[in-house]
Formats: sequence, C-alpha cells, structure tokens
Amino acid sequence: MEFRQLGRSGFKVPALTLGTGTFGGGNEFFKAWGDTDAKGAARLVDICLDAGLTMFDSADIYSNGLAEEVLGAAIKGRRDKVLISTKATFRFGDGPNDVGSSRFHLSRAVEGALRRLGTDYIDLFQLHGFDATTPVEETLATLDGLVKAGKVRYVGCSNFSGWHLMKSLAASDRYGWARYVAHQAYYSLVGRDYEWELMPLGLDQGVGCVVWSPLGWGRLTGKVRRGQPLPKTSRLNSQVSNEKRPPVADEHVYTVVDALDAVAAETGRTVPQVALNWLLRRPTVSTVVIGARDEAQLRDNLGAVGWALTPEQVAKLDAASATTPAYPYWHQRGFAERNPPPV
Repeated sequence: MEFRQLGRSGFKVPALTLGTGTFGGGNEFFKAWGDTDAKGAARLVDICLDAGLTMFDSADIYSNGLAEEVLGAAIKGRRDKVLISTKATFRFGDGPNDVGSSRFHLSRAVEGALRRLGTDYIDLFQLHGFDATTPVEETLATLDGLVKAGKVRYVGCSNFSGWHLMKSLAASDRYGWARYVAHQAYYSLVGRDYEWELMPLGLDQGVGCVVWSPLGWGRLTGKVRRGQPLPKTSRLNSQVSNEKRPPVADEHVYTVVDALDAVAAETGRTVPQVALNWLLRRPTVSTVVIGARDEAQLRDNLGAVGWALTPEQVAKLDAASATTPAYPYWHQRGFAERNPPPV
C-alpha cells in the first residue's frame, strides 16, 4: 500500500481508507449502505491490515454513533496498528447545542467519539460541514485546544466552500492555531466540481483531499448501465438515500461508464478499480475512502492500487467525464497562460 503525505503536514496516510458508513445499519438511510456488525467489521479490518490499509473513517452521525461503536469493537486490542478518522458538526441530538461547530458541541462530540471508539485520541478529526452561525475563531481555537490536549492529532474539514476553507486557514495562520491539513470532499468521475476551486486551493495552501463517495454514490460500480435495472442492493434504490445523493444526469453516467468499460477491458481491471485508480492520479488527493458491504467488494476495491493507468487511458476518462464549469471558472480557463490548470 502506498502512503502519502496528508496535505502540508508530516502525517502519512494510506492511499486508500476504509469508510465505515456500512457499519451498524442503525437507521433507514444507513441500512441502504450496509449493516455490518462488529464481527463482520473485524473481518474487514483484518483484510485491510493485511493489504496495508490502516486508516478507517467514521462520523458520529453514521447510524447515530453505532458505526463508531462497531469500529471501536473491531479494532480493540490493535489501536496502535490503525489510524482513526472521524467527523462531527451535523445534528447529533435534540438540544439547541447538539449541532454545529461551537466550542460546546465540538468538545462534547470529541468526548463522545473517544468513548464510542474506545480510544483516548483521534488521528484525524474533521468538521463534517461548515457552520455559518459560529465564528471561525471559536471553532479553530476549540480544535487547537483539542490538539494541545492530545485528544486530536490533526484537524480537517469536509464539504466546505472555497471561501469557507480559505477564511479558516487565514484565521489559523493569524493566531498560530492548528491548521486544516485535510478536506474530505466529494470527487468522482461523475462529480468533478472539486477541480474548479477546491483543488487549486488545496495545491496552494497544502490541504490534502480525502475523497468521499469516489464511485459517485454507487453509479460507478459497473452495475449501472443503459437499459439495465438497478441492482437490488444498490443504495440508488433507497428513496431516503437518494434524497441526499450528488446530482448527475443519467446520460452523463452512461457516457462515463462506457469509457470505464473500455479502459477496464484494456487493463484487465474492474470498473471500480479503474475509477478509483483515476482518482489516485489526481493532484491533492491524499487518500480515497472506499466502502464495502462485504469481503468481495473490499477485495475488489483494494485492487485499485499497485498499478497505474496510462496517460492515454487517463485522457480517455478525462474526456468522457468533462463538463462545463460554472462561472468564473469557464472564463478563467480561457486564459491558461496566467491561469494554468492544476492537472
């Protein structure tokens, strides 16, 4: 397993991370992802460690904390062999302070995560989203205090706009607080918006991308094609899950899958392996979070590393997945002499 620097930090993470959204299945939304119990999770952790994948990503809202509990049980007795990444910010309780990035909520969120995970420190703690109601100074001072207390090693964010991230980085630099070294962002061959502003920002400011939903919310598994019914186990069949899925036109998905099929035939790899390998070739990508309902899916996703697409194959996938950027990015691309692309 290849290890990469996480942004502009000294922390190295594996190129692939196992996401735990499939652990627990504690509500209708996450049952559409999976319902792996502690025994099944321990088996998946075994396979990951054998392959050199040592990082596991979770969040407090995954099955209402159950995913963190299952992960904690699965790694019991081998905490020193794994890296734990988790997140908080979304609502986690009914109270007025059970949401957001206030000192009150983040402090309680970290304590709760430590308890559920059965550990005394978190390797990477990320804000799950931006909280516009809390001053960034309050949020960052709180995170810095958690780092200084040894409860958190590194901090990151997720689902931020470019200005959210830059404002936060500027505040950290101004006061000498712990800086975001990671941005967990949606990025896939059917969702390349990350490249418009967040990728150039990450390159400039040293923020590594932790990619979530790299297979486009199940669209790039190789099981979604023109004229074929959706697989019964796909989260795309869940109405609750679909309300939150990244938007993309069906025809665009089919065009990208056609290109993936062609490259998969050339390489002797599966469609998911090709889609994941493409992401691992992109600037700023530090690690790609993969999910797995079972051992077969996990082993297939692990096959995305240890080989590389050719430049011609990358170009084929780039062309099939390209879309017109929003303004002002399409305008800036017309002046590559002074606005060179990050790729």
